Amino acid sequence: MVKEGYYFGLPPLALGVAAFFLHWIPAAVILVLLAAFVFYFFRDPDRTIPSEPGALVSPADGRIVVITEEENAGRVGKRISVFLAIWNVHVNRSPEAGTITAMDYRPGKFFAAMRERASFDNEQNVISLSTAAGEIVFKQIAGLIARRVVCWKKPGDIVERGERIGLVRFGSRVDMWVPMDAEIVVRIGDHVKGGSSVLARLAVATNGRRTTDQRTQAAIPTLTAAGKQNS
Repeated sequence: MVKEGYYFGLPPLALGVAAFFLHWIPAAVILVLLAAFVFYFFRDPDRTIPSEPGALVSPADGRIVVITEEENAGRVGKRISVFLAIWNVHVNRSPEAGTITAMDYRPGKFFAAMRERASFDNEQNVISLSTAAGEIVFKQIAGLIARRVVCWKKPGDIVERGERIGLVRFGSRVDMWVPMDAEIVVRIGDHVKGGSSVLARLAVATNGRRTTDQRTQAAIPTLTAAGKQNS
């Protein structure tokens, strides 16, 4: 469990114990159950991180809701959006090893994280990551209930693939932008786990040239079209 869980979980637990000794049993039960939920929400399980070169792992647990083409700073690429329900693990992880080159916190609205406009209008933290195969960008996005984006890293930090980088409290969304030549290996509706589920593969350098795994390349047009229909 991450340390934030103690800050939010211990007060209702203490109040629940006090209510029990005062024989306010219904209140005690509600407070203890609330504390149990908070501790569950802030759980932080270990994950097996894939070692495959060029693999980009999911930044969060949740369900794939969008796969679409999208420009980022004038560059054409693809966006994968993961929706985190309130019962998912909310610890966010780095998709790949590299150096954080920029971090842009953007205050905004709090639309439901399932809505497409949440990617553009909601409060979010945009992280640019320089990797051996190029730059990727991922966003921590607050939702209707989540009102606080937390990041434990800063520009210049070197991170490993699957390393914990922060969380968004109580339901949210995470977007990942990848270059156009990245190979998408998930579909809309897939359930993924942060740090262990591979979402895409980047071209890796081989004898000075960039190559990419072609095993699922044929699926990309279908996925992109589905993403546009869902956006």
